[in-house]
Amino acid sequence: MIFILNKTNTIANQFLAELRDADIQQDKARFRCNQEKLGQILAYELSKTLKYDIKEVQTSLGTAAISVPAEQPALGVILRAGLPFHQGFMQYFDQSPSAFITAYRKIKRTGDFIIQVDHISTPNLDDKIFILCDTMLATGQSIVAVCKELMAQYKIKELHIAAVIASTEGVAHVRANLPKAKLWLCAIDDEMTSKAYIVPGLGDAGDLAFGEKA
Repeated sequence: MIFILNKTNTIANQFLAELRDADIQQDKARFRCNQEKLGQILAYELSKTLKYDIKEVQTSLGTAAISVPAEQPALGVILRAGLPFHQGFMQYFDQSPSAFITAYRKIKRTGDFIIQVDHISTPNLDDKIFILCDTMLATGQSIVAVCKELMAQYKIKELHIAAVIASTEGVAHVRANLPKAKLWLCAIDDEMTSKAYIVPGLGDAGDLAFGEKA
């Protein structure tokens, strides 16, 4: 299952346009804020797929029956670029536990790279709905490596992957290696550079949000 947010004309496209705009994105606070907004919107859309229970809520005048989620999903983020996007999910799933993962491209002498999963700090994910957030889904290798590492440790009940922008190649890689995963994306771009940056994409999301790496 793949949900693509910009297939529908909504205000979310304004936030996505600002994220892509090379002039507007120089405002780091606004760049992070737009990621948070898109995270909130995808969290809302994803929430429609959860199971719900009826809860009786006592007001000052009577009792109201309200459908509330039967369980809170667990969240996860690949550091550092995905932090603002993940924050948007946290603002909606505000009772959810979170996992924090560091993964990076380890460049070989040939110029190729492998994904090194360096650190995982996570709650128990056994029998949990798990949502992994990362701003960019480029080659898909980081997301696949992280999910496989987590799935080797825990029996995750339901896997969701959320990204702001994905590449066609990255989506294909994730679907081939994580066929049961559900994808929640704001947009899909067709091209990548030789260094695996999505085109047109938006640039280096981590640098734009937090400053260039030394």
